[in-house]
This record gives sequence, C-alpha cells and structure tokens, in this order.
Amino acid sequence: MNNHTRKFFIYTRKSTDTEDRQVRSISDQLAELKELVVKEQIEVVDIFVEKQTAKAPGRPVFNEMLLRIEANEASGILAWHPDRLARNSVDGGKIIYLLDTGKIAELKFPTFWCDTTPQGKFMLSIAFSQSKYYIDNLSENIKRGHRNKVKDGIWPQMSPLGYVNVKGAGIVPDENIAPLIKKTFEAYATGNFTLRQLHDKFNALGLSRKNGKVLSVSNYQQILKNPIFTGLMRYSGEIYEGKHKPIITKKLFDSVQEVMSRKSKPHSKGLKPFLYRGFFRCGECGCFITTETQKGHNYLRCTKRKNPCLQKYVREEIITSQIAESIKKVSLPLDWTNWMIAENEKDRQSETQSSEIFSQKTKDEISLLDSKVEKLMNLYLENVLSLEEYRDSKNKLVNQKQLLKEKLSAFEKKSHNRFELTDKFLKANVSNMELANEKTNEEILHLFKKVGSNFQILNRTVFFEPRSAWRTLSDSGFFGGNSEQTALRADHIFASEPDFVFWRYVLDKVRTFFEMNPDEEI
Repeated sequence: MNNHTRKFFIYTRKSTDTEDRQVRSISDQLAELKELVVKEQIEVVDIFVEKQTAKAPGRPVFNEMLLRIEANEASGILAWHPDRLARNSVDGGKIIYLLDTGKIAELKFPTFWCDTTPQGKFMLSIAFSQSKYYIDNLSENIKRGHRNKVKDGIWPQMSPLGYVNVKGAGIVPDENIAPLIKKTFEAYATGNFTLRQLHDKFNALGLSRKNGKVLSVSNYQQILKNPIFTGLMRYSGEIYEGKHKPIITKKLFDSVQEVMSRKSKPHSKGLKPFLYRGFFRCGECGCFITTETQKGHNYLRCTKRKNPCLQKYVREEIITSQIAESIKKVSLPLDWTNWMIAENEKDRQSETQSSEIFSQKTKDEISLLDSKVEKLMNLYLENVLSLEEYRDSKNKLVNQKQLLKEKLSAFEKKSHNRFELTDKFLKANVSNMELANEKTNEEILHLFKKVGSNFQILNRTVFFEPRSAWRTLSDSGFFGGNSEQTALRADHIFASEPDFVFWRYVLDKVRTFFEMNPDEEI
C-alpha cells in the first residue's frame, strides 16, 4: 500500500472505572501514537478521545469512528492497545468484520503487532478475548470482595447519604447530615407528611445529594426504604448485620414501612381536606367514617360500603368535644402527678445496680439466633435448602437479632432509662387537660393520636384504645382526670388505704411499662 493512501484515525480511551486504573493517561497514549505516526509516515484524518468504559457496547465516540470508516474517510486505526478498542465481544466483532470486508485495511498499536492476514486477525481476536476475560474476571473479583466485606459487616460501596466513608473504619454517621436523616424518618412516621411534603420540608433545611444536587421525591422514598440506617445492610437481596453505627432504631424503621404501606393504598381524588376524613371507622360495620358539609356544618357519617348499618350522622364539633374529653380521661391530676415525679426521682437515685436477668436472657436469645443462622448455612451447603429459602429464613433471623441487640444496647447503656421515660411521660401528662381545652382542633387531634389507636364512632360516641403508657393508666382503672372516684379506688385493697398507696401503684405500673418497652416513644 502506498503511503499517500494510508489515512488513519487515532483512537484513545481511558475509563474512570477500576478496569483502567493502571492504563496510561489520554495524553500519554497520544504522545506514543504521534511518535508512531512520524515513524510510519501516515496521514491522520482525525483524533477520537473517549472517556468511557468499553465493557459494554454503545460508546458514542467509538461508534462515530466506525461510521466514518464505513464512509471511507479513513482505512486504518491507530490505538495504544487492542483493549482500547474493545473489551466486549460485540465491539470486537465489529472490528474483525470491518477487517474481513476491507473497510479497515490496517490496525496499528505501539504495544501489539497486528496485520490483516488470517494469523493477524486470529491474534487480534485472542487479544479482544483476553480483554473481555480481564473485565469479566475483574467484575467477579470485585463482587467477591464486596460479598466478603458485607459478610464481615462492612458496607462495600460508596457511603449512603447520612454516612461518610472513613478509611479503616467503613462508614460512620455524618455529623451534619445524620440528624436530618433521623428527623426525616421521625417526621414520616407520624403519618402527617406525604413524600412530597417531606421533600419540600427537608430540601428547605438543606438536605441534598452528596454532589449538592436536589433530592427528588423518589430519593426520599429510597431513603425511607433503606435498612442501612438501622445497622442492617441489604445487598443482592440478602440482609446482613453491619458494624456501622445506626442512625435510627429498627422499631422506627418498621413504623415508617407501615406508614408507607398505608399511604400507598389508593385514595379518592378531589376530596375536601376535612379534619377527620379517614381517621375513624364505624363501630358497627367497620367501614371508614367520612365527612360532608350540610347547611354550613360538617357532619361525620359511615360510608356504608361493606354492609348497610344503622349509624346516623353526627356533628363534627360534637366529635371534637368528645375527643377533648377522652384526652382528659387519661390525664393525671396535677398534685399527684408532681408527687409521682418526686417519688420517681427518689427511686432513680436509690437504684444502685441494674438487673442482669433481662440482659442475660437477651444475650442467650441472640446466641440462639446465631446458632440458627449457622445451621441454615449448613443446610444450604448440604442442598437441603434452596438459595431463596436460605435467604428468606436468614433475613427473618437477622431482623429478630437486630431488634434484640437494640433492646440489649438500650438496657446496658442506659440502665435508668425507665425512670427517665416515666419522668418524661408524667411531665407530658401534667398539662394534658389544659391542652385539650386550649389547643386548636388540629392540635387536639394530634394529641389524640399520641394517646390512642383504633379510633371508632358508634352511636355518635367516640371510642378508642389507649396506647403506650396511657393504656397502663386505663388498665389500672384510672379514669376521669382529677376525679377521686375510680373503679380501682373502690376496690377493697385500696378503699381503706391512704391516697399515696393508690398513686404509688399507678407509678409502679407506668414504670414497669417503660422497663418492658425501653424504646417507646412518647
């Protein structure tokens, strides 16, 4: 071939991926190729530079070069090495095909000999195959390394939002972002925010992606579904225990999943934002209670979608009044509340050592779960369990273990936690009756959600089940706010006893509740 017909394209490529970590820079490749141009006395038609991996077909610069070769703009390619042209079978096959059809007359590399003879094309195909093998093997090695890391409790990839990567320590909470992540979960768990509202609120607070870009609504959904913030890691469909510090508790995470599941159910569009719509169920048939406006007043009624029932309309203001009274029923009288607060503090100060019973019992349960996980692995290795069965069973055990570890950690790190929670609960109850009298309807409803659940209306009357320690007050027979007459006090056990004996009983019941529920949120 005469020199004046030798028109070449120069092609250089370097990926930012791991595959090209040891490959020379674009400028170094160009320097060597230009030396080859002078040495071979060939004409360069154009230079193509690409910064993209070649492990998959579809590189735009590479494809443009091949189109121009097919248009006869050049008949040869200069590249630093065959692996610059292709690391996948599709692109490698295109180069071989263009050699077969004569569209490519020459390929030149400073690091590799190649000609258009059958032997040369055979050697080139081997070089492409080696490049693909290198990529496949590298990918498998990376996956293997990641699997080993997660088994050791170390997150193997870039840290998620709320964490930072620290060499030698894995991921640790970002002191600036982690509190916002926790608040995001806490806010959504209340059920008072949609994902869009959460997005607007926390974006305004400065929560953003690590690159500074704005978080989308779907990003918030992904955050709320990611168990990594609880200390667990989901990797390839399997749950692993992480060694990193959790940002939230597993209990809070589970609450968020329940709220998200509830919100994902279809709702009717175009409805007026009535205060109690979807809050109550009918006590007779179980259908939802809806709200309508008639003659300037809001009325609540059963939707009667399942079965006809006999329940009648009730005015919204009547329901609001009943809610306020219901809150008062689980409120505590101020004088005895202050007495219980003082007694609780005395008991806290006299507590010199924590019981080891709960701690040891929990440790034994954790050890038993570890044994079960080990047995599952053996059953999988012996082909008794399929991979899917192994993963499903293991994930359940890991979740159980995480909950136990959180309870144990709370018990060991904060042995007086029940006293502190009792103090917080009592102080929160001090002004409940005043709050019920003075707050707006929306605030009264929010307070009602804190003290109860399973809200129903039957015969124009509000019914509910007290939750948390408010249930303890209900079970103790205490009703009626400041009223001295209760079913419990009428019992012969307390009838002849001083008042403080009764209130001591109430205090012990509340504190026992928090001892058994150390993660309870008030």
